Order: sequence, then structure tokens, then C-alpha cells
Amino acid sequence: MMFWYGGGWALWQVALMTLGMIAFLSLLIWAVYALVVASNRSASPRQRGDEPQLILQRRLARGEIDTEEYRRLWEVLATGAAPETRAAP
Repeated sequence: MMFWYGGGWALWQVALMTLGMIAFLSLLIWAVYALVVASNRSASPRQRGDEPQLILQRRLARGEIDTEEYRRLWEVLATGAAPETRAAP
């Protein structure tokens, strides 16, 4: 029998198999980590488009509020004071 000469594994075969297994397990661990991080990633709670001043400017541009109301609300946002309540006409 020609192929049974030597009777054991060569050192390079063991080293190659070990390196291959380390590479495979590293790739598997990285893939699981990437999936966990991607599934837990969420948008920031306050994105730039949701700032109160920008919302106020958009409402003025759409005509939902007039300039007097805009200035009053802008002052409230700038000072942090509570808005004044108006009596109903």
C-alpha cells in the first residue's frame, strides 16, 4: 500500500488545520457580533430635524402661525420660560 507510508499526520497538516479552524471560528464570532450590534443600533433620540426652532420655522413657512406667534414662541424657546396662556375671546 503506497499511501500508508509514514503512518501519521505531518506537522504542516496539523498546523494548517489549526489555522483554518481559528480563521473559521473568528469569522463566525465576528458575524454574530455584527448581527447583535446591528439589531441593537437605534436612531439617536433627538435628530437634527426635530429641534424645536426648526419645527417653529417650518410652521411659520407653512402659514400655520403668524409672525407675532412665531416671535412669542421663539422667545419662549430662547429663555426656557413657560408660555403665557391667553384668555379665550
